[in-house]
Amino acid sequence: GYGHTVPLSDGGKAFCVIYSVIGIPFTLLFLTAVVQRIIVYVTRRPVLYFHIRWGFSKQIVAIIHAIVLGFITVSFFFLIPAAIFSVLEDDWNFLESFYFCFISLSTIGLGDYVPGEGYNQKFRELYKIGITCYLLLGLIAMLVVLETFCELHELKKFRKLFYVKKDKEDDQVHIMEHDQLSFSSISDQAASMKDDQKANEPFVTSQSPTSNDSSLNN
Repeated sequence: GYGHTVPLSDGGKAFCVIYSVIGIPFTLLFLTAVVQRIIVYVTRRPVLYFHIRWGFSKQIVAIIHAIVLGFITVSFFFLIPAAIFSVLEDDWNFLESFYFCFISLSTIGLGDYVPGEGYNQKFRELYKIGITCYLLLGLIAMLVVLETFCELHELKKFRKLFYVKKDKEDDQVHIMEHDQLSFSSISDQAASMKDDQKANEPFVTSQSPTSNDSSLNN
């Protein structure tokens, strides 16, 4: 969070803490769900299409696609907005506007540059809403680009260098524990099935000896 609007009362500060604890995880879940759906149409399907349709190497297509996507994102969410902010904000030049875009979309948010703070600015409320939409779309675009680069084969190899290697003995212990759990669950299921069969069997009423004798006499 950045800006000059902050809670001053104790109740406002307490509400801000509670709202942040609830809102931040839901915001992350929302962004993750949106990015996972967008990346299917923006990254995976185009790479697969060029790989199958034109026969290019999948790794080369993925690298070129990631570079092109990164260039488009930088152009539409950094360079062009920086030029627009430098025109709309009287005290900002292009470098300061680009600095604001980078600090905001990288979720640093220092708060030293805040757009739309002039009260004499025209359409100030609409300007604030537009900035909010820009920040939301920019965060989604940044996450899509990062996820696209993370799916590259070369970066996957690089990430494996930092993975913690598991010992074989630990793996065997986990396998044995899994087998024991599976065997115990199977035996429990078999015992419960036997109990159900016994419970579902029809009751056999035994006839008394007197009734048998009377039926023989007749």
